[in-house]
Amino acid sequence: MIYFAKWKVIMILAVCALGVLFVAPNFLNVKQAESLPSWMPHKQLSLGLDLQGGSHLLLEVKVDSVLNDGLEALVDTMRTALRKARIRYGELGIDGLGANVSIKDVGKLEQARQLLKRLDSSLEINISSSGHIRLEMSEKTIRERRIAAIEQSIEIVRRRIDETGVREPTIQRQGEDRILVQLPGIDDPERIKSLLGKTAKLTFQLLDTNSNAVEVKSSGRVPPGTKLMQSYSYSDQYFVVKRRVMVSGEMLTDARSSFDQNGMPSVSFSLTPEGGKRFGRVTARNIGKPFAIILDGKVVSAPTIQSQIFSSGQITGRFSVNETKDLALLLRAGALPAPLTVMEERSVGPGLGKDSVESGKLASIIGMFLVVLFMLVTYGLFGVFANIALFINITLILSLLSILQATLTLPGIAGIVLTMGMAVDANVLIFERIKEELK
Repeated sequence: MIYFAKWKVIMILAVCALGVLFVAPNFLNVKQAESLPSWMPHKQLSLGLDLQGGSHLLLEVKVDSVLNDGLEALVDTMRTALRKARIRYGELGIDGLGANVSIKDVGKLEQARQLLKRLDSSLEINISSSGHIRLEMSEKTIRERRIAAIEQSIEIVRRRIDETGVREPTIQRQGEDRILVQLPGIDDPERIKSLLGKTAKLTFQLLDTNSNAVEVKSSGRVPPGTKLMQSYSYSDQYFVVKRRVMVSGEMLTDARSSFDQNGMPSVSFSLTPEGGKRFGRVTARNIGKPFAIILDGKVVSAPTIQSQIFSSGQITGRFSVNETKDLALLLRAGALPAPLTVMEERSVGPGLGKDSVESGKLASIIGMFLVVLFMLVTYGLFGVFANIALFINITLILSLLSILQATLTLPGIAGIVLTMGMAVDANVLIFERIKEELK
């Protein structure tokens, strides 16, 4: 007579009972599952894009803008360094993948070369006898910056999507400069596209009070070291902003939707200790002067500095409550290093997903019924034992999928149906061998 230790029997029964307990919430709707007592499991299977519907997006990273931003920053640094060294220069600007400058005093050409070389050791410097200097990025530097921009974009996209609460998204690189995003079960795909399409690059910069924005706009002549920027809320309003960034969005630690003193929607932010110190120094030196809060190259607001500001502040403008929530989400997730454009968009409707689920259920029921019937007709009482084991097997698979929050897709359903047949394979072999021995 076969003997099983009691502890083994108890352990097997306990595992089976836990499997039934964890799979039970899948037979309830979402509200019923959430209303279960806290001590009971309430996790349900997470359905994939092909089962519950959603969006499929293919995004392209505009990597060239990263290189251009780096060159613009390099030109500003060159201008500051040459002025401090009192080296006369001209024709400073960007040309292709490099920055050019002409040194007026040829006798200071070597001094200028040494000075510019220290700005960025990865740049290649070419000098002509006429005093023309060109700083150019090498192929290795360009390749490294492109890869870094793609990787950072993927991470920022992941953070933004995680903030929205989308479950089990698929985010992966495709090709050299594209990102594949699959979002199952989202209710508002346009909002997701809007969130992913915004660069959310936030900077604080001083305004040039010596220039008139209307005159600069009409003449097209922007003073050196400044930029002409459009208003975020009014398309016909412009500001002349100094290029030097006081504080950037990378120094933000938190951003929340709030209301200002007048009860209007706004975004409250907090800065890192380093950002707070820098902001405090700049605002202390410029009390009474206006500064611009710039988002994605547009001026959100241009308040006047009334007193020294340190680690926190508010961004006000013509925002709705939902816009402040989205803006706070974007600032918390971080700015994209480069703009994203939607190259391809496909939507899977929930009706298709429901049909897929129903078809999968029907296939599973038919497959289980045929397997159970075959085992009963062929092996009698032993077939009953095999069917009980099959039921427990399927229950444990579904309970593990629920516990791990693994994504169930159509191929997954096909795998479960195949498992039903394979689960009794060992039983068939054993039972056939028993038949042969009895004969």
